[in-house]
Formats: sequence, C-alpha cells, structure tokens
Amino acid sequence: MRNNAWAFCALMLAATFASGARAQHADHGHGPPGHGEPYHEHYDARFNHNHYYAAHGMVVPVVPGRPYVVTHGGTHFYYSGGVWYAPRGPSFVVVAPPAGAFVPVLPPFYTTVWFGGVPYYYANDTYYVYGGDQGYEVLQPPADPETAIAGPQGPVYPGGPPPSANGPPPAEEDLFIYPQNGQSPEQQADDRYQCHAWASQQTGFDPTKGGGGVAPDQTVAKSADYRRAMRACLEGRGYSVR
Repeated sequence: MRNNAWAFCALMLAATFASGARAQHADHGHGPPGHGEPYHEHYDARFNHNHYYAAHGMVVPVVPGRPYVVTHGGTHFYYSGGVWYAPRGPSFVVVAPPAGAFVPVLPPFYTTVWFGGVPYYYANDTYYVYGGDQGYEVLQPPADPETAIAGPQGPVYPGGPPPSANGPPPAEEDLFIYPQNGQSPEQQADDRYQCHAWASQQTGFDPTKGGGGVAPDQTVAKSADYRRAMRACLEGRGYSVR
C-alpha cells in the first residue's frame, strides 16, 4: 500500500509539472526564452504569409536583432525583423508602424501582393511600397486589400511586369534566392535591395513600377536583362539564384 501511495504521489507531481510547463509554453509562444517577460505572439496568415510576430502592446527590455532607427513625426521608432517598437520608459513596446515612415529594407520575410496594378510588400499587418532612394514607405492598407493578388513569399524578389487581370505573373518571372553563406535575414533583405537598385540602374527596368517603367515593346527584353543583372549581383554576394 505504501508503495502504491508513493507511486500515486509521483504521478500527481509529474502531471502538475507538465501542466505548468504547457501553460508556460502557451504564455511564451514561439518567442525567445529567458528575457523575463511573457512573450505574446500573433500568427499572420493573411495572403498565406504564415509567420509569427510579436503582438502589439508587448513590452521588451531591449529591441532584438540589429534594429533600424526610424524618425517620423518627431518620434523615434525601432524597426527589426518586420516588427516596430517605440520607447516606453527604460523598455520598448511593440506598436503599429506609422503610415508615411520609410525603412531602408523590407522585412526578412514578406509577401508580394498586387493591388490595382501596384506591388505591395506585406508582412505583419503592414503594407510597404518602394519609394525610390528613400527606401520602402509604410502605407495604409489598400481600400480593399482582400482583392489583392498574392504572389510568392519568403526569399523571393519579383522580377516581372505587373500581372494582368487574369492573375499574377508566371513563376518564371520570379527569382528564387537562397543564402549559401549563412547570411542573416537582415543581410538578405539588404542584399536584395542593393542588388535591385543596381540592376534597375543598369537596365532601366524597375519591377516595382507598372510595366517595369519601360515602353510596352521593351518590357520582355528589359525584364530579362533585369533578372540577369539581379542574378549576377546576388551570386556575387553568395546566393544561389534560380
């Protein structure tokens, strides 16, 4: 009887420990452990984006990664991994980005969506558009974002003209980019932007503009030139491009 009682107590203790571990995991989600605060996330499934991000209102002692400092409307924001932070005392709180702010690079993972013939870059409930030398601008959501056409996501840069009314550009119009030297997500995003800027300058073709910004009879040839330039630039930076 005594052995049975000890066995029962051991089982109850193990069940209690497992229940506590499950509760702790549910509270911390997929976030980094050991930062001392509950880590709350939300799962962004819009346009099949399918990535986790820190939830708005979550407070962290430090901004993770290598954040960019963005000043807009007299306020300093910190942008890292597609998440925006604002100072709150000695800590930082996750916030929605201010419309009209510019960032030098896109989030490490983004989904290209086409709306009204214009490519938007979507991540974490935020829409970005290419803004020339200033980088990428945060915009208010399109009037009806659910009608947008979702393109490829992940480490992909659009390399073709805007889609017709029949759907997105064919798969061969996209460059699929894979890091070979362990480049960080931030480095990947920066390299994609730098190579895009160089390829556009070399060829005169800009896939973020309607028709690539060239005459209709030049679209096919210029698009091919742009993809070759992008491939050469990225391969020179240690990527496999298909």
